[in-house]
Amino acid sequence: MRLNFELLDLRAFLAVIDFGGFHKAAEHLAISQPALSRRIQGLEATLGAQLLERTTRSVSMTAVGRQLEPLVRRMIDEFESALLSVGDVGRAQHGQVHIACIPTAAFYFLPKVVQAFNAIYPKIRFRIVDEGAAECLASVARGEVEFGLNFMGASDPDLTFTALTDDPFVLACRRDHPLAAVEELTWADLRGVPLIGVSRASGNRLLLDAALSKSDIQLQWLCEVNHLSTSLGLVETGLGASVLPRLATPQDDHPFIVSRRIKDPVITRTLGIVERRHAHLSPAAQRFRDMLAANWSDAAKDD
Repeated sequence: MRLNFELLDLRAFLAVIDFGGFHKAAEHLAISQPALSRRIQGLEATLGAQLLERTTRSVSMTAVGRQLEPLVRRMIDEFESALLSVGDVGRAQHGQVHIACIPTAAFYFLPKVVQAFNAIYPKIRFRIVDEGAAECLASVARGEVEFGLNFMGASDPDLTFTALTDDPFVLACRRDHPLAAVEELTWADLRGVPLIGVSRASGNRLLLDAALSKSDIQLQWLCEVNHLSTSLGLVETGLGASVLPRLATPQDDHPFIVSRRIKDPVITRTLGIVERRHAHLSPAAQRFRDMLAANWSDAAKDD
């Protein structure tokens, strides 16, 4: 089937969504409202499905429209990035990078890589979707982002998983915590220690619990939270210590929090880049992917 529509048809669809109606969308696109309506109708006719539900007071997306919307946004961003990248190098490079990232990698490690990338390509923008492991995979699979940073994905036949580093679980605690004086701990040292953990529905928690059950180790979870930032905030107040991946802890000298290795056994998760099989990254995304891989490898060597 040959799809016959123009780029402005797609922009019209997004404008109606962004501005909540045809009147303001038409003003934004500098076209008449009837012309805008014809473009939307033509796009719907080409696709063979209704994208927008119109009432006298509001406009909303249909199920098909909701499915199409993130794909259209990414396609337009990639198209603009490709056009702007022609003949541009170094600091003149434009574009936008759309990625998904699990929060435990987005909190401390990812900002450093983005900062380093921005110093070289200051005109490239970022859209970072920080989601749980399963949601991160789904965003990549649906094409809403160009690639994802995750510790899952190899089992999906439509996705590829490029392993970057093993990220061990460590103890994060205040500098005045009794265990802060011990450079390397065992899991036995944590018996009876009040711990702050992420929710049992978290991918990291599921991985940790499965590994500990094999060694017949039980921890005392004083408090469970949904978000990493909450866990570290409670640690900082002195409520307890926390067990979490090393890359999720402060990487530089933190005024209050330190991390300590845990062995017997060493429990790790394998982190890597998740991509759609046979998909091609935009020039900006490819450059960032290369820098990310290099920096993540360096982070593992510094451990």
